[in-house]
Amino acid sequence: MDDMASPSSAGGPSPAQPPELLTIIHAEHPDFNQAELTMMQTLFSACQRHRIQTAARLMNPNTTVTATPLPTTTEWITDYSDIVTKFSLRTVDIPDDDMCHIVPGSPETIQKCEFNSETQTFIVIHGWTVTGMFESWVPKLVSALYERVPTANVIVVDWLTRANQHYPTSAAYTKLVGRDVAKFVHWLQNELQLPWERIHLLGYSLGAHVAGIAGDLTDHKISRITGLDPAGPTFEHADNQNTLSRDDAQFVDVLHTNTRGSPDRSIGIQRSVGHIDIYPNGGTFQPGCDIHNTLLGIALEGIKGLQNMDQLVKCSHERSIHLFIDSLLNIEQQSLAYRCNSKEAFNKGLCLSCRKNRCNKLGYNINKVRMTRSPKMYLKTRELMPYKVFHYQVKVHVFSKSKQSFTEQPMKISLYGTHGEKEDISFVLPVLDTNTTISFLITTDVDIGDLMIVKLRWEKDAIISWSDWWGSSQFHIRKLRIKSGETQSKVIFSSKEGEFVYLVRGGEDGVFVKSKEDNMSRKDKLKHKLKMQGSLYGQNEA
Repeated sequence: MDDMASPSSAGGPSPAQPPELLTIIHAEHPDFNQAELTMMQTLFSACQRHRIQTAARLMNPNTTVTATPLPTTTEWITDYSDIVTKFSLRTVDIPDDDMCHIVPGSPETIQKCEFNSETQTFIVIHGWTVTGMFESWVPKLVSALYERVPTANVIVVDWLTRANQHYPTSAAYTKLVGRDVAKFVHWLQNELQLPWERIHLLGYSLGAHVAGIAGDLTDHKISRITGLDPAGPTFEHADNQNTLSRDDAQFVDVLHTNTRGSPDRSIGIQRSVGHIDIYPNGGTFQPGCDIHNTLLGIALEGIKGLQNMDQLVKCSHERSIHLFIDSLLNIEQQSLAYRCNSKEAFNKGLCLSCRKNRCNKLGYNINKVRMTRSPKMYLKTRELMPYKVFHYQVKVHVFSKSKQSFTEQPMKISLYGTHGEKEDISFVLPVLDTNTTISFLITTDVDIGDLMIVKLRWEKDAIISWSDWWGSSQFHIRKLRIKSGETQSKVIFSSKEGEFVYLVRGGEDGVFVKSKEDNMSRKDKLKHKLKMQGSLYGQNEA
């Protein structure tokens, strides 16, 4: 990626124009018709004057933002004269405003801002912005970081003037902003002799690549970089020096939440770029981010909601931040992700193993396992915080007297345990054939404890088949085998009455009761519980 020509000093940064964002919306929501796109055009036009005024207010009119090639000598890192980026130490009492800036090369600002050199330092880096303002997630993340580590320093990086350009220009600026951040981190660490292991960079979208470039320019000494859905366009095929990569810090973890579309056209980067890459809900689209829910949320905000129109494209993108916030706040409800070769295999429940580091916690409490390859990990979530769900693999062998074959069959399953129950969980079986073994994934947001009873029902779909005229469609099942991802238990369920449970299309629930638990499963469950608790409560706060 080349350093692109900067905006002219006369005109200054111009806010991203509505048609550019509308193009992205159309890619994200191909179901929009022309009337809906026209409505979006009208709403964006209503916001345009506000964006221009905001951008003008944020800019220093006497400063020209110039994109120049990165120096090749080492002296550049101690030259602070060309730094445009600002660094604000936010406080727990006022997380939504920049009350004190730490200025590279001015040691007195460290003391003025009451920087604590004895504790953890988080550096938060925003991404591309349409409005030219900090987005609402920034103070939420700042507050959550302080909630988790009250003594920490939370520094917010302000590169709004460069991030408020047309996307390709802002993407090119990540090199210069990354250099600014590298200078800041190097100066701060050298000035206070900060241990590198206490420095954690968190970058969202374009900010993730800024963090990566900064890590690369500081000789990969930074302890941890967290990439929150790193931007995809212009970065999908870029080299490691221009993007976030696993070489940029001692540990790099990445959340991918908006990878829909072809490579380099999806909003979030699709390929693995960290030591551990997690793809919630497959990484393509997040629950609760459909167009109607998003528009409703914007409408409820009234005039203020117009400023959040970019949520139409950013809901899934920004979910990466809120998943990380969730991991900071809901310590007792940590989401687990599982290594898998594909999201299709994961959706069949085939990847719920925690052996040999095959599972890990999402977010702040992740176990810092440096794999030889960048594994992809998957999980399902709720649409609201807390996002944690419980994962179950259900494995069943079906028989029938005559050969039968069905596709896309609606089913419902109910789970009853020692702590609670969840009834009528809907799912669809892609294929239901005679004398086959089927595996599928079930999730619930209820902690039901040890599973004791399972009910399975075959719904009647809207399509009328010949078998409905000549007799009922029926399979019989001898056993269910169910594995819990969160506890690693493996339990066999048998028919409550008789040898078989009869599964009839449009019929009653088939009832299964706990038969026995695999002996190895008990050992795995205990080892897993000790590992999860030990890593959670004994983890270094880095």
